[in-house]
Amino acid sequence: MKKHLWMKAALAAAAAAGVLLASGCGDEKKDAAPAAGAQQGQLMQQIKERGKLVIGTASGFPPYEFVDTSKSDKTVVGIDINLAQRIADKLGVKLEVQDMNFSALLSSLAANKVDIAIAGISPTPERAKAVDFSDTYLNDRNIMLIRKSDMGKFTKIDDFYGKNISAQKSTQQETLAKEFLKDAKIVSLDRIGDALMELQHGKVDGVPCQRAVAQQYLIMNPEIADSGVYFEGKDSAAAVAVLKGNEDFLKLINEIIKEAHDNGDFEKWTQECSELAVKNAQK
Repeated sequence: MKKHLWMKAALAAAAAAGVLLASGCGDEKKDAAPAAGAQQGQLMQQIKERGKLVIGTASGFPPYEFVDTSKSDKTVVGIDINLAQRIADKLGVKLEVQDMNFSALLSSLAANKVDIAIAGISPTPERAKAVDFSDTYLNDRNIMLIRKSDMGKFTKIDDFYGKNISAQKSTQQETLAKEFLKDAKIVSLDRIGDALMELQHGKVDGVPCQRAVAQQYLIMNPEIADSGVYFEGKDSAAAVAVLKGNEDFLKLINEIIKEAHDNGDFEKWTQECSELAVKNAQK
């Protein structure tokens, strides 16, 4: 029973987390939010002057970002947070993490409420009209999750046509469901955990999800299974989003991404963060 209730506990922890601040405090000027109407091309200099990098992310998406329930302050951790910390360290500033719904990330970036958006975001032509993206730092297959009791019922994408599907709002997985699952009834929710609860309770037939993200939920919920069906040729690429006109900052981020790949950091972070997410869920 304890394991069956893990997603409810994780969702409650994520909701309680709200807006999270990672790192210490500074003077009033330095703790101010990113300046509204910042002049194009000056973002990196403004971050250095402020002494703080403010990032927008969306927890509940392990191992990319999730709430570490083992800590009393419910800190957001994950692959993306490790990468953001590496960027902050390179700039010589503190890191502040603002946790929000995925659908609010790019609008918060456009409104200068955060300096970068980092939450396993897939670059798309539509998104690229408003923001610039870093080089890809992770690629992941998009799979369809189902109830274990339905194993064998869904063996190809066509089998999900006309079915009830739940997906995380404003994600590539939501877009794939709408584009490729003909006549499916799509229920869009703020967090992947919410979508999986709908699946677990029999309200929907499937949930599109990144494979790395799905692993944590599959380990802890025996009622959910990987159908073996995936969106062929439609893998998710994760990149950092930055407001247009900040090529110097984007160049720095790309250099950090390359260095992390060369050092094997992403593989290390993926393993460590996956293990932590499972450990938290078992409590």
